[in-house]
Amino acid sequence: MIYLDYQATTPLAPEALAAMLPWLETNFANPHSAHAPGRAARAAVEVARDQVAGLLPDGGSVSFTSGATEALNWAIKGVSGSLVTLASEHAAVLDTAEELGATILPVGADGLIDLDAARAAIRPGVGLVAAMLVNNEIGVIQPVAALAEIAHAAGALLLCDAVQGYGRERIPDGCDLIAISAHKVHGPKGIGALWIRDGVRLDSLLSGGMQEPAGRSGTLSPALCAGFGAAAELAKERFGADHAHAEQLFREGLARFGPDWTLNGSREHRYHGNLNVRREGLDVARLMSDLRDVAFSAGSACASGSGRPSHVLRALGLSDRQAKSSIRLGFGRYTSEDELMTAIDRITAAARAQRIAA
Repeated sequence: MIYLDYQATTPLAPEALAAMLPWLETNFANPHSAHAPGRAARAAVEVARDQVAGLLPDGGSVSFTSGATEALNWAIKGVSGSLVTLASEHAAVLDTAEELGATILPVGADGLIDLDAARAAIRPGVGLVAAMLVNNEIGVIQPVAALAEIAHAAGALLLCDAVQGYGRERIPDGCDLIAISAHKVHGPKGIGALWIRDGVRLDSLLSGGMQEPAGRSGTLSPALCAGFGAAAELAKERFGADHAHAEQLFREGLARFGPDWTLNGSREHRYHGNLNVRREGLDVARLMSDLRDVAFSAGSACASGSGRPSHVLRALGLSDRQAKSSIRLGFGRYTSEDELMTAIDRITAAARAQRIAA
């Protein structure tokens, strides 16, 4: 199997697994207990908290959550005032925004927000602006630092969905709230975090023991925290190498697809571990059936099986037909150039066979 779905989830780093095992096998204490095993578990959680914070701006604190969906919901529902967000955001933001009657700004054909349109919409009375740093479907990098300046000028906070950018791109200092997830950075599933700038106060999303510093309730898993921490520390150590590797794979991969394929989203402003491309008339369902030993996707894993065209690609102005003829390849640290080139050769050959058969 050639795995090319890094935006859906990443392979667990061996270092993260090794950090988790002791807390699964023998040191099973509740980290909120006062006895010695509990204190040891709590110490492991705090080490992990510092490791996760190592890839985030200074001047804030990390509260662990069950994942990025919880972190995003907590941030959005915990801030008073109206919400402004973008049409290309993840469903965890857009569905919540719809519940709250938020203002949703369009993006251009390149997937980027028009900053003048943002200035016009982000006025006094807006409480929160939510923007994804790296888009999960097309890899486009939004001008989050500029959006933060606009938000602050209007008296609003900036929430950055950094799930796809954490450990891959530098997160701007101007953010007030940052949502991240472990399993997108070679950590375990089931844990994420919300970084909260010092001085920002949020209403609680969950009632209970208020175990986390910003008021999040729920018993933490030392194993998941330790795995997240180890993955974050490794990502920090390998930041430059991982970035360069993804860039090389992107450059070689895009060239390998050739002129019959079109890149979706900005070529310049993007994370290079993502290739979202389309070919006119491509039957993606048939392609995926023909290539069952190559793991790639037709869009967000969260929306797979819905039968609807990608809302992100539709936000770029693509027709339903164009959106449904697009595929996403995600790759990174553990992807070899040979694997990617082999997969692309097989994808392009299968796509040509479709056209000949038609």
